[in-house]
Amino acid sequence: MNDTAPTRTLLIEREMPHPPEKIWRALTEGPLIAEWLMSNDFQPIVGHRFTLRATPVPNWNGIIECEVLLVEPSARLSYTWGALGLGSAVTWTLTPTSKGTHVRMEQSGFGADQDAAYKGANYGWQKFIGNLERVAGGLD
Repeated sequence: MNDTAPTRTLLIEREMPHPPEKIWRALTEGPLIAEWLMSNDFQPIVGHRFTLRATPVPNWNGIIECEVLLVEPSARLSYTWGALGLGSAVTWTLTPTSKGTHVRMEQSGFGADQDAAYKGANYGWQKFIGNLERVAGGLD
């Protein structure tokens, strides 16, 4: 593999009318992650390996292999995201605003030949982030 090949980063930003603590809970508590993303065995511990499990489809077993890279409570979370030959990383950054929280999601590491994966991820994350906002809004 050519490590100098350019990669693309998917960036989605959204303002949510909820405090960072609520969004953090939705990002880091397994049962809540299952509500907006996928079933999982996530723990917010650097070095923890976990899987996200989606419904299998032809040519994919539905499993995403991940490892926690960074945990800064209510501020930043990062983990690897490995599926279908894609070795990428997802980083969430939460910034408090006057109206709630600015949520920034970056998924980096898409190769130039992974246009379909990039487009699929963009479509998927738009839906997931909408679900994340709904789950965070339902928390006490």
